[in-house]
Amino acid sequence: MKNIIITGTSRGIGYELALQFANAGHNVLAISRKTPQALIDNENITCLSVDLSNEKELQQVENFLSQTWKKVDVIVHNAGSLLLKPFGEITSQEFENIYKVNVFGVANLTRVCLPYLQKGSHVVTISSMGGIQGSMKFAGLAAYSSSKGAVITLSELLAEEYKERGISFNVLALGSVNTEMLQEAFPGYEAPLSATEMADYIYNFSLTGNKYYNGRVLQVSTTTP
Repeated sequence: MKNIIITGTSRGIGYELALQFANAGHNVLAISRKTPQALIDNENITCLSVDLSNEKELQQVENFLSQTWKKVDVIVHNAGSLLLKPFGEITSQEFENIYKVNVFGVANLTRVCLPYLQKGSHVVTISSMGGIQGSMKFAGLAAYSSSKGAVITLSELLAEEYKERGISFNVLALGSVNTEMLQEAFPGYEAPLSATEMADYIYNFSLTGNKYYNGRVLQVSTTTP
C-alpha cells in the first residue's frame, strides 16, 4: 500500500486514476478545485479542494502530509489548464494563468512534498506531445503547449538535482485521449484512447517506471491529435 498524490482529479484521466489507485488498496490524496462525490465516498481517498494557481492554498497539502501521511511514494502531476486562442489575442494575464497551473503549480507542489519524498519515490509529470521539441504544433495553443515544454525541462533538472536521494522524476507526454480537455482544444475530434485506458497506463508506470527510468520523457501517443 503506497501513498499517492494526484492532481486534477475532478474529471478525465485524474478522476479515473484516483479511483484505480484507491480500488487497488492504495492511499490517495486527490487534489482539484472541484471534488466529485465518488471520490469523497471512497474510503481510500482524501480529497482536498485546492487551486494550484494559488500557492497559499498548498498549505492544506503541507498540513495533511505533516499530520497524517508523513511520507509520499508517488506524485502524479496531472492537473492542466488549457487556452485555445490566437497568440495575438492572448493577454499577459491569460498567459500567466496557464503557467500558474501547468508550471508553477507543479513546481510549488513538488517543493511542498520534498520533505516527505524518500528513496524510491516517483514523481510523474503529465505533459503533452505539444511540449515535445520538434513535434507537430497547433495554432491557438501557444500558452498551453509552451507550458508543457517547460515542465519537461523542469522534470529533467529535478531528476539530476535529487538523484542522490533516490527520488525519480519522469514525464509522460500524452497524445490524444478522449477527455473534456481534448474536446476543448479540438472540438468534435474522436481520440483512439479513453481516459480509463490512459489512466491504466499511468497507474502502472507510476508504480514501476522508476525502476527503469529517471529524468526521461516518454512519448505516449498514437495520434497528435
